[in-house]
Amino acid sequence: MIRFFAPALLATLLASTAIAADPPTTPAAVVSAAPADAWRAIAPEDLLVMTIEGGKHVVIQLAPAFAPRHVGNIRTLARAHWWDGTSINRVQDNYVTQWGDATEKKPMPTGLVPTSAADYVRSLANVRLAITPLSLPDAYAPATGYVDGWPMAMNGDAAWLPHCYGSVGVGRNLSPDAGTGAELYTVIGHAPRQLDRNIAVVGRVIEGMAHLSSLPRGSGELGFYTATERKIPILSVRLASDLTPAEQPRFEAMDVASSSFAAYLRLRANRKDDFYDLPAGGVDICNAPVPVRPAA
Repeated sequence: MIRFFAPALLATLLASTAIAADPPTTPAAVVSAAPADAWRAIAPEDLLVMTIEGGKHVVIQLAPAFAPRHVGNIRTLARAHWWDGTSINRVQDNYVTQWGDATEKKPMPTGLVPTSAADYVRSLANVRLAITPLSLPDAYAPATGYVDGWPMAMNGDAAWLPHCYGSVGVGRNLSPDAGTGAELYTVIGHAPRQLDRNIAVVGRVIEGMAHLSSLPRGSGELGFYTATERKIPILSVRLASDLTPAEQPRFEAMDVASSSFAAYLRLRANRKDDFYDLPAGGVDICNAPVPVRPAA
């Protein structure tokens, strides 16, 4: 059964945290002080480790509960080492960095499943998790909030992962193609929310974002690298669960039902500390990302 944290309850939690906000504090201070029980471990099978030229690592958290077919394909591709030897082929300023097989001829591994536009959203009837609403207006959805550590946009029937900075989506051709998961991108600029429900979002970059956002921009159409420009080699892509214990990265995300997250949300919307003089009085779903940290 779906459990909603009602806006009134959330407002009470937000207000109650104000008592502890003297002297003024910051979202970062709340995150730093959050107790151990305010965090939830991220499963190794949900972490994708991409190593690019120079041994630089990018860690992506996958969202199997919200994009099951695409994430299943991504796991199959990673276990087949399909991305090894491919490249980053597109870097469009204030938009996306995209990677995959530039030749579009590399054979696919067996076991990939068909996908469709139906995979872009999840029925709220099938979301059997608590929903923590963000009780502020959104320009792209009737409602937004957080489910199981993920930012969500929602209407009366369905929920979907929004295109925020660091979100990872699946490249596709024109509809009805929905992409296999072999071609991936991450948002490196202002949140392109117009893409919501038009393409599959499958996860988010939680470490190494600077390695993708600081790359040279492509000069070709849509930021693709031209024949005279050098693509960035991908050395390997692995699921963390397939690495040795010593090699596995370990992360945890803040529990969105915790009082620490309520305090964090309040301060994201109402900054009033040594730097901020005028609180904004609001925040959108992409400017209040769920805190993620390396696990001890």
